[in-house]
Amino acid sequence: MTDQTPTTTPRRRFHAGVLAASLACGTALGGFALGSSPAVAQNAIQPSGMKQKLPDFVDLVKQVRPAVVSITSMIKDDGTDDDEDGGNGGGMNGGGQQMPFPFPFPFPMQPQNRGSRTIEARGSGFIISPDGYIVTNNHVIKHATSVTVTLDDGTTLKAKVVGHDAGTDLALLKVKPSSKLNFIDLGESDDVQPGQWVIAVGNPFGLGGSVTAGIVSARGRDIGDGPYDSFIQVDAPINRGNSGGPLITQDGKVVGVNTAILSPSGGSVGIGFAIPSDVVKNVVAQLEKTGHVTRGYLGVTAQEITPGMAKALSLPTKDGAPATGALVASVQGGSPAEKAGIKAGDVITSFNDQKVSNPRDLAIKVSGVAPGSKAQVSWLRNGSTQSATVTVANLAKHDADSGTGSGNGNGSLGVSLSPLTPDLRQQLGIDDSIKGVVIRDVRQGSAADQAGLSAGDVIVAVGNHAVTNPKDAVAAVHAALHGSGTVALRVLHQGQMLFVAVTPGDNSATPDNGDSDNGDSGNDGGSGGGDTTPG
Repeated sequence: MTDQTPTTTPRRRFHAGVLAASLACGTALGGFALGSSPAVAQNAIQPSGMKQKLPDFVDLVKQVRPAVVSITSMIKDDGTDDDEDGGNGGGMNGGGQQMPFPFPFPFPMQPQNRGSRTIEARGSGFIISPDGYIVTNNHVIKHATSVTVTLDDGTTLKAKVVGHDAGTDLALLKVKPSSKLNFIDLGESDDVQPGQWVIAVGNPFGLGGSVTAGIVSARGRDIGDGPYDSFIQVDAPINRGNSGGPLITQDGKVVGVNTAILSPSGGSVGIGFAIPSDVVKNVVAQLEKTGHVTRGYLGVTAQEITPGMAKALSLPTKDGAPATGALVASVQGGSPAEKAGIKAGDVITSFNDQKVSNPRDLAIKVSGVAPGSKAQVSWLRNGSTQSATVTVANLAKHDADSGTGSGNGNGSLGVSLSPLTPDLRQQLGIDDSIKGVVIRDVRQGSAADQAGLSAGDVIVAVGNHAVTNPKDAVAAVHAALHGSGTVALRVLHQGQMLFVAVTPGDNSATPDNGDSDNGDSGNDGGSGGGDTTPG
């Protein structure tokens, strides 16, 4: 076949008068006219090369790509849409659902049962130890009945899910290799700066081993995924199937796990998000040791400081910049915060000698401290600074003691609940007329999970009993289960009220959507009118 691609060759340019004169000389003097061409050629541009070349990632890619893997999860589809990497994993055949991810939280429900089938979900991951530990996203392996890992050389290995954490969307896998594997180290994400070159390696749309490059666009991005959001934003092209793959700096260290993109079409538009490696280190270490994650608990409900509130509280500002810190709205009884003397109206400004910029920043810092550890807390009260040393408690134990969580055993739904605080109202876009409790987390495989409940849903009533705090909700659920064994929850999602029937131990629970067709319609991600979807 003939290559029709046009090609170009250097051409000399002549002034019309010079050309005419040359032709005339050629006529009069014959071949002597050709002698004038070298003189004209002396004016040709001779590029000498750029002093500063664009970055070249060839050597870097050769070194790190053997540590990046493709992950295939076999998922039992019960007829509901989910937030995995598409219906067939975003593979070469297409056809995957373009589910919004993750805010304002997918609502994977269908009123009808379409039967069950097994589908493939594909994602990425990277090896962090020679004996076969692999990091990926929780949403890549969520609900998987089996997981396989394909190495860069084509070797396929069965993988075991060591543990997963929905709060940070991370999972840890383990394979049994026949020999030691190439692996890559986790770097320091706190050292990453906007403008820094990075590369992303992964399995976009089933194209394993793909490499893209870009720069860090920003740090500390909150995309509404959960209380621990602090993503690295990058402009390196990231697409469906890149989820779980590494974001790598020029020194060959992983500084992030590619997780989500902001896109109106489902493809890359240059806005991607990665979980910082400093978060990954903490979570992976716990998953490897215990299979689950424990988080620190301080015991305060905090909210953003508005300009009006800063003025009313006489909070210090610098050069007109907004006041920073976490304004304490309430303090839980018996909590570390109460024991330290923190009161409503205080503004927490630092935790463990690190500046606290806002409530989310405080939540991230507290959650990263191991329960039982000592921490230094500083706060402002009436213009003066106070501080104390606290013993950080266990968030899971607090949930169990206070009734804000429900396990996955018989008679339980498998959800963790939180009060509907002003900060959560703002994040979820809920006005003051709505009363209820927020689902903070849904345990994988639980009755609530099977019914399609998701983090970010607001339970406004249990049956006909309105609930306004977690304790009321748990008590009402227990009462309903004691009566009929099934509980009807009235849930607010994306401005729509739905009744959801949940039966512990019954995996066939389905929602009653009334006249609504389904709850998985697209949504505005809140940034440029695009949707945030799994990478």
